[in-house]
Amino acid sequence: QVQLVESGGGLVQAGDSLRLSCAASGRSFSIYTMAWFRQAPGEEREFVATITWSGGNRDYADSVKGRFTISRDNAKNTLTVYLQMNSLKPEDTATYYCAFAPRIINTVRARWPWDYWGQGTQVTVSS
Repeated sequence: QVQLVESGGGLVQAGDSLRLSCAASGRSFSIYTMAWFRQAPGEEREFVATITWSGGNRDYADSVKGRFTISRDNAKNTLTVYLQMNSLKPEDTATYYCAFAPRIINTVRARWPWDYWGQGTQVTVSS
């Protein structure tokens, strides 16, 4: 059974950095893309970043490009996906979710194709 567990969120000030982690387990994640999304209160869940299995192709939302970096540490049946967030802004405040689908091997920004989601980790950036 696939499990995605996010961690690393917290309350920080504008300009600070945070590193989020997503521990994925329950099957092999080799060859598949992983994603981060976020959802602010009252807003729809939105794409943040994706990374292909080798890390060779990374895609970012325009709002985070140049500030956030997605990476992954592949293992046989355990995978950790990271989101390094620098120069945080109040508008980055949201719950951040890790996502996976056992058919996505490229970049997909839409929300609907992703089958598995973690419980989320809250990031709050004060001004």
